[in-house]
Amino acid sequence: MIRDGLAALLSSDPRIEVIGQAGDGREAVDLARELDPDVIVMDIRMPELDGLAATAELLGDRAAAEDADPARLRPKVLVLTTFDLDEYVYEALGAGASGFLLKDAPAADLIQGVVVVASGDALLAPSITRRLIGDFARRRRHQRPSPGATAGLTPRELDVLRLIARGLSNAEIAAELVLAEQTVKTHVGHLLTKLGLRDRTQAVVYAYENGLTA
Repeated sequence: MIRDGLAALLSSDPRIEVIGQAGDGREAVDLARELDPDVIVMDIRMPELDGLAATAELLGDRAAAEDADPARLRPKVLVLTTFDLDEYVYEALGAGASGFLLKDAPAADLIQGVVVVASGDALLAPSITRRLIGDFARRRRHQRPSPGATAGLTPRELDVLRLIARGLSNAEIAAELVLAEQTVKTHVGHLLTKLGLRDRTQAVVYAYENGLTA
């Protein structure tokens, strides 16, 4: 009943087409491999295979593809759960999820979350964003920039990465650096590809891990 309601909600937006539903994690993995969706809205607690394991398995498929472009890998995974527990967020980020929302969020937030994640941006519930990303990354954070960590980036791409780590949107980065927003999007795409990262969430974690934040 809840799954049908979520599907109806998402289908009400003309930007979104719901192409499949799954009742458990194993079915979700099998169906995703068959249908190749752009975005999966993934629950955490499910029978057969939980959502975190399913996410890791699906994104592992994509990363293993010989011709995969890490910045454009599909599917993007938006984790939707009732459980506001730190360890779930840590595991979701570690598995490669692009977003994390709680089920008590307004309906409009879910629709916007799917759109945001599909575009390649990252999304975390506002109540947990800064604390959890920072704490997750500090588990292995270096005190100084890791040698060679950004050797392949241009100075401008490094500026953009640092601002992504501060939580700025493309529009805010463009204003900060006095650039066109499309130019910022290009820089983001380039740095994700060079660093082998899937999306902005991984870029934030990477920046924290390698001492690129203040």
